Amino acid sequence: MTPTIVFDTYWRFAAERLAMYYRRLADPIGPSTADPILSGFRFTNTYRASDRVSQYLISEVQAGTDRSQEPREVFFRTILFKIFNRIETWEALEQRLGPITWANLDAAALDRELENLRRRGNSIYSAAYIMPSPSFGRERKHSNHIALLLQMMKDRLPDRIRQAPSLRTVYELVLNYPGIGPFLAFQYTIDLNYSSLLDFDEADMVVAGPGALDGISKCFSNTGRATPEEVIHWMTDRQESEFARLGLRFDGLYGRPLQPIDCQNVFCEISKYARVAHPDIAGIAKRTRIKQIYRSNHRPLPVPQFPSRWGLQVPSEQAGPRKISYPEPVQPSFF
Repeated sequence: MTPTIVFDTYWRFAAERLAMYYRRLADPIGPSTADPILSGFRFTNTYRASDRVSQYLISEVQAGTDRSQEPREVFFRTILFKIFNRIETWEALEQRLGPITWANLDAAALDRELENLRRRGNSIYSAAYIMPSPSFGRERKHSNHIALLLQMMKDRLPDRIRQAPSLRTVYELVLNYPGIGPFLAFQYTIDLNYSSLLDFDEADMVVAGPGALDGISKCFSNTGRATPEEVIHWMTDRQESEFARLGLRFDGLYGRPLQPIDCQNVFCEISKYARVAHPDIAGIAKRTRIKQIYRSNHRPLPVPQFPSRWGLQVPSEQAGPRKISYPEPVQPSFF
C-alpha cells in the first residue's frame, strides 16, 4: 500500500480528537483544541462508543431496560432508537407516551406521535446515516420503519440474534431486512453488541461505509489488492507503531486501543477533515467542503458509560473527571 500525506494526518487527527474528549471531560469551557478545523467544524469522537448518541444509547436506552427482561426488550428499544438515531426524538416520544417498551407498545400511538413531531417541523431522523424507507407500503417513511421493526419482532429476530454464534451472523440476520444495507446493518450490529443482548469481540468484523471509502482513498494512492476492510484491520494492527513513529501521545479509551469500528470511523472523519487540511487530495467522493459547523456547548459531559465487559476503569461521578494531563492544545504543523 502507498500512503499519501493524509495517512499521517489520520493518526494526528485520531490523537488530537481523543485528547479533546479528555480535555472536555475535565473542562467543558475549554478551549479544547488549537486546531482551527477541529474547533470550527463538527467531528465525531475518535471512539464511536464515546460519542453523544452512543453514550445516550448505552446509558439511557439500553440500561433503561430491566436487565432481567427478555432480550426482545433490549433489542426493540435499541433498534427503535437507532432507526431515528436522534436523542430529541426519543425523549419527545417518551415524554408523550411514557417509557417505550415492547410489552406495552401501542404502535398506532407511536406512529401518530412521530407524525405530530414531523408536522411541527421537527427533524425526527438524524443526518448521520442515509436512512432509506423500507418497502412496507406506508405513506410516511417513519410508518414504514415502524412496520419494519414490527416485522423483526414478529420474526423473533431478538431470539435468533441471541443464539447467533458470531458477530457476522448477527450482521447477516439484520442485513436480511428491506431498507437495511451493509453499512447500516453493521452499525446496528455494533449497537446491539453494546448491550446485554450480545457479548462478541468488536474486532471480529468491520464494514467500510461510504465516508470511510473516501477516507481510505485519501490516505492511500494505492492499496494493492487489499479490500477496504483489510485496510481497516491493517490500520488497527499498526496503531501503536504509527503513533510512536509520529511522536503522538495516545492513551486509548481508558486504555482500550482502537478497534476496527473506530478505525473505520476515523477514516470517515478524515474524509471530511482533509477537505480543508489537504484540499488538493480529492478522494473518490470529490467533496470540497465540510457542512456541519461546530457549535460550542459548555454543559459538562456526563460520566462516560461503556459495556462492563470491556473492563474500562472509568471514574465514578463522585470522583470527578479522569485526571489525564494532556498537554495544552498545539496548532497542527500544516497551518
